[in-house]
This record gives sequence, C-alpha cells and structure tokens, in this order.
Amino acid sequence: MRNFGSNIRRWRRVNGMSATTLAARAFITRETLRNIETGIGTPRIDSLFAVLTALGIADTVVAAVDPYNNDAARARIDDLLGTGG
Repeated sequence: MRNFGSNIRRWRRVNGMSATTLAARAFITRETLRNIETGIGTPRIDSLFAVLTALGIADTVVAAVDPYNNDAARARIDDLLGTGG
C-alpha cells in the first residue's frame, strides 16, 4: 500500500492538486487522503475509488487488474473456459 499511496501522491501532484483539493473532490477527509498516500492502514474501497476517480485514473486502474490484459492469465482463462471451468 505504501508504493500505491506514493503513486497516488505523484498523480495528485501531476494534476497540480493540493491534498485539500483532492480530498474535497473525492468527498473524503484530508486525513483519509493522508492515510491513502502514506499507505497507513487499509482504506475503504469506496474512498480509494473516489480518489482515483477525482484524479481521472479509475478506468486505468480497473483495466490494469483485468486478467485479459495479461498474456499468462488470458491463456489460463482460455484453458479453463475450454474445459468447461
């Protein structure tokens, strides 16, 4: 979570947003954003996606975890579907 949070902070800076602005746009507290950016605790999924949406990268993150975007996973899925799994 620490690396993920650091990337969130970088995206915020790339977008020229202060932490206060991003928290307001995501409808979360500044403390929640601080916890996300520092990797402290486990954020609620809705808070995390609110931040990703406010940064304009939610779709990119969702696409990144799609197993069909990975050759090895796609082959395994094809094997499972081919055998009725």
